[in-house]
Amino acid sequence: MPGHKRNPAFEAGFLPVKQDITEITGFDDLHHAEDIIKNAQDFAAELFGSREVFFSVNGSTAAILSAVSAAVRRGGKLLTARNCHKSLYHAMYLREIVPVYIYPGIDRETGICCSIDPEETERLLSENDDIEAVFITSPTYDGAVSDIRAIAEAAHRHSVPLIVDEAHGAHFCFSPYFPESAVRSGADIVIHSIHKTLPSMTGTSVLHRCTDRISHDKIARFMSIYQTSSPSYPMMASLDFCFHFLKDQGKIWFDAFTSRLEQLRNGLSQFQKIRLMDFYGAEYRKQKGFYDFDRSKILLSADCVKGGGAGLFRILQEKYLLEPEMSAYNYVLMMTTMGDTEEGFRRLYEAVSDLENHPEIFISANMDELSQKRSDFTERISERPEPVMRISEAMDSETAALPLDQCVGRISAEFMYLYPPGVPLIVPGERISLQFVQNMKRYVSAGMKIAGIRDCSGKYMDCVV
Repeated sequence: MPGHKRNPAFEAGFLPVKQDITEITGFDDLHHAEDIIKNAQDFAAELFGSREVFFSVNGSTAAILSAVSAAVRRGGKLLTARNCHKSLYHAMYLREIVPVYIYPGIDRETGICCSIDPEETERLLSENDDIEAVFITSPTYDGAVSDIRAIAEAAHRHSVPLIVDEAHGAHFCFSPYFPESAVRSGADIVIHSIHKTLPSMTGTSVLHRCTDRISHDKIARFMSIYQTSSPSYPMMASLDFCFHFLKDQGKIWFDAFTSRLEQLRNGLSQFQKIRLMDFYGAEYRKQKGFYDFDRSKILLSADCVKGGGAGLFRILQEKYLLEPEMSAYNYVLMMTTMGDTEEGFRRLYEAVSDLENHPEIFISANMDELSQKRSDFTERISERPEPVMRISEAMDSETAALPLDQCVGRISAEFMYLYPPGVPLIVPGERISLQFVQNMKRYVSAGMKIAGIRDCSGKYMDCVV
């Protein structure tokens, strides 16, 4: 193996056959790394400042599954932020874990989830002395960063480890322009999606073991379980290249990137209709409930745009050939990385500037009406579904697909989330409310992408019978 035998004849299809090998003599084994892969992982750990690094060629999903499985026994209890990626919920399903949720606040103006409150973390740990680990996402998809140091201190006072899904923050370690990384802030396990914000192939991630609160052996065991037994050598080579590139040229590239990014943000901040949603000022952030914010995320308000976030997304994509990362109800998210060019930033600035002069794309509403619209939206998404049974119990129960209006009061047997970012708005085992059903209809009518449920049109849901 592999079947192509590294024959150059197959390169015409852009298949990297020369790099695509398997665990032959001299090329090590990801699941028992002793040589070149171990050296590459050790190099990454030194670069980021962690104790140990595990490569993942199954993305951050495999790393999250492994971290949670290693930290919490089957049937144990996990304190977790409610706004985490679906892979965290899948880990709870597979391990029959009982969640205790920390609900982040929601900014009333934007509808964005705020940072996780360290005091709330401390309170819930004190009230639940059988919690075995804490799990949070920081930064969130939108860029909200939590006070990792304070949360880690709270977790450690109760003798439990802190796992941080920092998938979107791998770049934090390479420029003071960005918040401090969880790797350097006291977290015990940190997961990075290297491919999201650094120059590496899609699906490449790493798990950092920063302390001894979770053992090497447990992490290694579960990484071997959740990753393929035939790991991709091109993907591992991509990770190794990325880390050596950052070591040798990272400062030059990040200095140029952050300079261009600051210039772009300053330019976008002048517009009034398509506003740059900026949470940079410390006092302003504190009032809003944000500890810090990742400025590489460009959030453009679509309050005034016909069709809201989905409408602005389509305009940027179809008219200006820009590719937004996602659209929310009332804003669009543009992701920037060190790979963006000056020309790309210029095109985004010019697109927003041009749109400001097209009154036909905007709705007629005064500031009071817009404020009330935002407030109504925030109220709708602030609902906390009632948990009735374990995720695993609901998913393994007998179910029936029912029309959405008939689901009110029943127990969901499936997830529902808007993708991206893949944060479940309801999970199996939670009761379906009238508010949830009304929200679903709004999401569908707004053109937002519903995922997780079998019927992605949003007309039916699987319920426990």
